[in-house]
Amino acid sequence: MLLVATVVGSGIMATDISTDVGVQLLINTFATVFVLIILISILHPISGAHFNPAVTLIEFMQKRISLSHVLLYLMAQLLGAITGTALAHLMFAQDIFTTSNKMRSGSNLFLSEIVATAGLILVINILVQQKRINFLPYLVSLWIGSGYLFTASTSFANPAVTIARSFTDTFSGIAPASVFMFVLAQFIGAFIGLLIVRIIGYRSENV
Repeated sequence: MLLVATVVGSGIMATDISTDVGVQLLINTFATVFVLIILISILHPISGAHFNPAVTLIEFMQKRISLSHVLLYLMAQLLGAITGTALAHLMFAQDIFTTSNKMRSGSNLFLSEIVATAGLILVINILVQQKRINFLPYLVSLWIGSGYLFTASTSFANPAVTIARSFTDTFSGIAPASVFMFVLAQFIGAFIGLLIVRIIGYRSENV
């Protein structure tokens, strides 16, 4: 909830204080990076900081969490994300939900979401393999922040966040018609990321 409230809220704030798209994107990026560091730091010891259905699915595939936990996480992620959009709208005196008209389509954006999500899975799992969990809040946040600026899609990399952002017709919105493509790319990227992790893990064990 707080992650999406930050993404949507900072986007609204950005357009309120600047007409420069570059400045707007930087405001949105920095706010997201900062809140991710905070949320992962305080919630990882409690729940593993599962904000992302793609990450949760990969954790399940590696037998780190049970199916019952997966279902609970998915419900919390989706409901929390949509509630975050509503919270951001309420803070800025807007309608609780609006339908985004911002089309985000094209093979370049599809590829961007694959890269963004694959990289996210790679960062998380390599740190876990190396037993450097303390770095997770910072490196995950930096990867997402970098993705905002080096991918054409601005690195959504999260199916729950993507769905929630279709409920806001603001800077961070995505048209409902574009959601499926983004979510599909994210899950493809997650599987690719896991494949790379397993290749790296296998090679490191055999060096």
